[in-house]
Amino acid sequence: MGTLAEDFEYELPDDLIAQRPIEPRSAARLLVDQGSRPPEHRKVSDLVTLLEPGDLLVVNDTKVIPARLRLRRASGGAVEVLLLEEQPEGSWECLVRPARRLSPGENLYDESDRAILQMGPRNGAGDASTFTVLPLVDIDDVFTIGAMPLPPYIHQTDSDPDRYQTVYARRPGSAAAPTAGLHFTVELLDSLRLRGVQIAAIELVVGLDTFRPISTPDIASHQMHTESYRVPVQAIDAISRAKRVIAVGTTAARALESWATREQTEGRTDLFITPGYQWRVVDLLMTNFHMPRTTLLVMIEALIGSRWRDLYAAAISERYRFLSFGDAMLLNRHL
Repeated sequence: MGTLAEDFEYELPDDLIAQRPIEPRSAARLLVDQGSRPPEHRKVSDLVTLLEPGDLLVVNDTKVIPARLRLRRASGGAVEVLLLEEQPEGSWECLVRPARRLSPGENLYDESDRAILQMGPRNGAGDASTFTVLPLVDIDDVFTIGAMPLPPYIHQTDSDPDRYQTVYARRPGSAAAPTAGLHFTVELLDSLRLRGVQIAAIELVVGLDTFRPISTPDIASHQMHTESYRVPVQAIDAISRAKRVIAVGTTAARALESWATREQTEGRTDLFITPGYQWRVVDLLMTNFHMPRTTLLVMIEALIGSRWRDLYAAAISERYRFLSFGDAMLLNRHL
């Protein structure tokens, strides 16, 4: 048997799940991996001294769309739709709840009785299923009634919507934020450039796997959902000159490694980075703390081995803030 999903369980206290982002962004705590030595407790703003001239910081500049829609059926029943990704013909893949009894061809309405979406077929089965929907109005009009797709574990939703967006977000498309990037301010990026750290942008459109825990006992049986990525030539040139490549977030890491393993600068990837994976680009990874039993945690073990458990235990003991609005860690696969 391969690696078990239960190996990626840990006890996450509810009160450590951050409900609001810290201000300023770069004041978040940063747990710095020291290999066999105890980790250092720093702040994200300390990256100016932690990174070195010649290093390359790679960020995911995808932009989150207001993808969460609260609609209703003709019968009056409430329906929540989370748009995931636009399809080439103009339809959208989405998650819908409650999904029972919804039929292809059925219209969903906003609070002013305007038909907004038409239901299409179900894709897949069980917990992994999504739906196809067809917008009945211009997609920009759809977004005007949408809300930022904050994760379901964030119950306090009164934060500024721009705080669930990186300061360098560019092309709209993602159904979730690349959360490690939420810690950066324009001032911190400028300070890093003055330090001699190069910054390059790539793109991975964050989709369904952000929302899906591993649902199979053996992680090798887990079905990864494909996501769109793009690594522009400017980033590739910067990588070729870099002393070290630091990926900001698991999405940036996945895009970089997809490019390296597939030898394609853009496309769709279902790359599942698991223990034993041979890293080709990423030297260090800056990432937030992840939910148990997720593919993101599996990627962490692929990068630094089982010592992630000690780092998570230290973070819990020191009451770091976890998940999307929480603190971060800086991991080094060479230690």
